[in-house]
Amino acid sequence: MSEQKKFKIEYQMFRWGPLLVKTKISEELRLKFLSEAEASTENFESKLAGVVNKEVGFRDKKMFLPFFNQMFNMYADAQFKWSPEVGSTPETFKEQYTLDSLWANFQRPGDFNPPHDHGGALSWVIYLTMPEALKEERAAYKGRSAGPGGITFIYGEGPRTYITHHSDFPKEGDMFIFPASLKHWVFPFKSDCTRVSVSGNVSDSLKIKNLKKKGEKDEQSNSETSNKKTV
Repeated sequence: MSEQKKFKIEYQMFRWGPLLVKTKISEELRLKFLSEAEASTENFESKLAGVVNKEVGFRDKKMFLPFFNQMFNMYADAQFKWSPEVGSTPETFKEQYTLDSLWANFQRPGDFNPPHDHGGALSWVIYLTMPEALKEERAAYKGRSAGPGGITFIYGEGPRTYITHHSDFPKEGDMFIFPASLKHWVFPFKSDCTRVSVSGNVSDSLKIKNLKKKGEKDEQSNSETSNKKTV
């Protein structure tokens, strides 16, 4: 029998599913977020899905708008590289965003977040503290899940050859940005410590970089109106 002739096979591969981005914030910004979180007294627990010791809203979101503007422009560039459409440019993916909510989670032993998603267009989580006791507990963990204090993102179903989830044990300063509809959950831990993270959502109606300008204009307009009334 003659040997089968080899032939060239042409094919395409398609990226599939949501884009999850991991980055890291500066130490200066981490401390700024942490300071604001610790100073807040706004109870946010009734608005969230988790069983977490303490969840507080931020008093002033505007101070972080320049940071989030840069982060979501970065995400737009990554989105273009991940799934460019015919005729599109990076600008195509730069949505019009409004910063809807910003809150901090103070996670204690036994606290957890069940599988859930968020409202809006995009969401994020930033890890502000990672206690040594929790790191040691995670290092001793022998299981196959994300483990104590870990986070898992899940999308779709399929055999083991499919990538349907991503698990991570975050470090201090790590930030994840993801579509708000992407389901995820946070695992509990046993160590006697507090792990602090900050999360939030944006909707796609107004660019973050313009939100600050709009707010400043509104305040100026209100001030002028007030002055006119006084006069």
